[in-house]
Amino acid sequence: MPTLLLPVLALIAITPDPIAFHLGPLPVYWYGVCYAVGLAASYAVITREARRRGLDARLVDNGIIIIAAAALAGGRAYHVIDQWHLYSDNILKIFMPPYTGLGVYGGIFTGTLAAIYIIHRWKQPFWKWADVIAPGLFVMQAIGRWGNFFNQELYGPPTTLPWGIAIDCAHRVSDHGIPQWPCPAYPETTAFTPLFLYESVSGILGAIALLWIARRWGPKMRPGDLLLAFFMWYAVVRFWLETFREGNWTFFGAPTAMVVSTVVFLGAGAVLLYRHRPGAVFEPWGEPPIPDEDLYEDDEEILDDEDLEDEGELDSDDEVLVDDDGSDSEPDRRDEPRPEPDAEPDAEPGDAKPEG
Repeated sequence: MPTLLLPVLALIAITPDPIAFHLGPLPVYWYGVCYAVGLAASYAVITREARRRGLDARLVDNGIIIIAAAALAGGRAYHVIDQWHLYSDNILKIFMPPYTGLGVYGGIFTGTLAAIYIIHRWKQPFWKWADVIAPGLFVMQAIGRWGNFFNQELYGPPTTLPWGIAIDCAHRVSDHGIPQWPCPAYPETTAFTPLFLYESVSGILGAIALLWIARRWGPKMRPGDLLLAFFMWYAVVRFWLETFREGNWTFFGAPTAMVVSTVVFLGAGAVLLYRHRPGAVFEPWGEPPIPDEDLYEDDEEILDDEDLEDEGELDSDDEVLVDDDGSDSEPDRRDEPRPEPDAEPDAEPGDAKPEG
């Protein structure tokens, strides 16, 4: 028999509207807004880290779109498989808005495959880019998980903790549509465990940790260690969160997310240990480039006289002047000697002397 809890005033006592605003007849959901903001913040972190580490940050502009699209497709596929009962009667619902169901592990899997493909296609060092991307993944999770708050999902059992959240009666169902903690037994003032908040806080702490480690020990680390640390960190957090949930998608009786988390943790840990086995030889990251050396603001180089002479673009007698705005001006020839006249000029009529 479930134990009735005393009514608790939740710290987050609101039950929000999942729709942020409308664009004409089209509703825009907070879930999508949160993930869009998370993607923008992730882009800022990844771009900054790429520049600091000496990688070509301009590649992020196109790369993040491709990876995000692949992650969205994988996350959606994971969710559909998990909750097939919601889509079995109408397959088109999989592709129609609102796209409020995403599975993180599905997104990580397809996003990683897309990253491997485009990084190798662009002939870039995969493990270095993996370390640059890892903090951005934490940032994405930290912000995007608030979309679950607006959808009133990803919560755990009733709690007396002061940071519990309110869940209205219509949303008190498991992931598979099974009613749980119904209002007749648990009044509307009941607080529930905010699992989305725990994952959000974990993302903030994880991003801070990876960025700090990259600055503290980054030059001596082997490229790729930060991504492996991300996998292990998230696997532990997700395994722990699954202990709060009921009605989970199971695999041979065990929650699927727990099974995947175990495989990810052991796999990433094994790769990390192998890469740092005794006697392993690797090239560390090395010191980042000089902070004030920016390779992306100016695409044009300003060449001095010697450079131009070596390239045969300037005669030895000419001089290139550079204005304050960086543009070249014509050589100043005011101090050059003027050519001697071929003959003396004719005398003026008034200067003629009379014959004597």
